[in-house]
Amino acid sequence: MNTNIQALAQQTIETEASAVLGLKAFIDKDFEKIIQSIHEAKGRLIVSGIGKSAIVAQKIVATLNSTGTPALFMHAADAIHGDLGMITPDDVVMLISKSGESPEIKVLIPLINNFGNLLIGMVGNMDSFLAKQSNLVINTTVEKEACPNNLAPTSSTTAQMVMGDVLAVCLMQLNQFNNRDFAKFHPGGNLGKRLYLRVEDLSKANEKPKVLPTANLKEVIVEITQNRMGVTAVVDENMELKGIITDGDLRRMLEKTSDISQICAADILSGNPVTIDPQAMAVEALELLKKHDISQLVVAEKNIYKGIIHLHDLIKEGIV
Repeated sequence: MNTNIQALAQQTIETEASAVLGLKAFIDKDFEKIIQSIHEAKGRLIVSGIGKSAIVAQKIVATLNSTGTPALFMHAADAIHGDLGMITPDDVVMLISKSGESPEIKVLIPLINNFGNLLIGMVGNMDSFLAKQSNLVINTTVEKEACPNNLAPTSSTTAQMVMGDVLAVCLMQLNQFNNRDFAKFHPGGNLGKRLYLRVEDLSKANEKPKVLPTANLKEVIVEITQNRMGVTAVVDENMELKGIITDGDLRRMLEKTSDISQICAADILSGNPVTIDPQAMAVEALELLKKHDISQLVVAEKNIYKGIIHLHDLIKEGIV
């Protein structure tokens, strides 16, 4: 029994994967026209469908909105009961349907055409009413559904979803949508923090342990202990960074030295510490910490000491 389940699961994946790969044949000059038309539209992309296609339409709209292409979802059944009012003259409308013959879709098509909006059909039947009545067509024909009865929308909805992602990615490229743009639309949660949180946003809340190169051993230990960062920067009178001293440096020094009475910060500092600019992204700090296998970074701007950022800061903010 388990073997049959595993075989069926693998066959489902293979069927849907084959359906997705088959979409490559439908990427042609007409598809380029669709991308350009959406990109050049002064309004939004209105996406509509019925049943499972409506659910796919909502996902496509969410992806487009988060990647720089304004879009709205309009349920095909609700459209003829007032929701057609959301369509403005500058909008492009895309109807999604596997068969292209759903009653709600067939009612909607002439109404949209009467409005004069550009109509794009995403359809799995190129002989359908939707395909023939649309100005432009995205072909999502699949050979068969993954459903054993070849009935439940499986491969077909996967194809629709993938084509929606293709639209979004192509439009991102045309819109020159970058990481900063993405961060604007994703300010919440850990993803947003990884995209917009900067080193200084975290380090400015921390203590700034520092000593002069002439500081004696007691002063160094007190500075590290009081500020609880596990490190102190060694700076001159102008805050120019000369090095750092970690609690590990202190332990290693005590292991090697018997007379500590004359030791000062300059004798035990580690020169050329790993530093990061305060304007760098917090996620860059994480990468440096991992690369050098350390727990804290010195924040410096043109070698002027600005503070410390600790691994715990990144964990607390969910960057890790």
